[in-house]
Amino acid sequence: MRAGWLALLVGVACTAPGATRPPPVEPAGPTAASHGVLADEDTYKPTYGKPELQKARIAEHAAEATLEHQIAELEARQPDAAVDDQVRIATADLAVRRRFLVTLEACEAAGRWCPPRLDEPPWAFELDAAADPPMTAALRFDLDGWRGLAAELHGRACACRTLACVDSVGVAIDQLEPRSSPEVQGDDAATTSVTRARECLFRLRGKAAMRVAAPAAAD
Repeated sequence: MRAGWLALLVGVACTAPGATRPPPVEPAGPTAASHGVLADEDTYKPTYGKPELQKARIAEHAAEATLEHQIAELEARQPDAAVDDQVRIATADLAVRRRFLVTLEACEAAGRWCPPRLDEPPWAFELDAAADPPMTAALRFDLDGWRGLAAELHGRACACRTLACVDSVGVAIDQLEPRSSPEVQGDDAATTSVTRARECLFRLRGKAAMRVAAPAAAD
């Protein structure tokens, strides 16, 4: 039987009663079209398998429910500026986590949009910090060094579950990329990693929709 198509819109998910819905996903316009589609989107093959992916998906559903509950508790408090700010941040983070969960479901359903890693690596980088981004890979900008940094940026970008992570990884890419020479920047492997990193950040911000083929039904 022919496979049907399931339209998965990033950031759209059911909320628990009492939880605040995240802001609606912005429709993908000209900018989304330029960033939202990678020619080789199907060629990336993660190192993890179905069991690890299913375990991560279950964990993310649990984390989503916990965050929904936290938001509901905050909204039940006496409103003030501090509580409103906490609700705003938590709601934005919930939207990002839901989009990450959608990528896991898309990966499991059709093998597309798979993040390179399933864990959430530690990351603390202030947007206005004078220090270098806290990369695990050495800050080397020769060919091998830049390939390693680009691969790490790809992994970190696609693993983000909070808006602060999305924003700060984007800043890290903008800071590090110009420090490599034009010859190194033109390397196919590094360029692909950076492009995929930006694409993940773009999706996690809710700027792009995903179209995923549903698994074919058994004959």
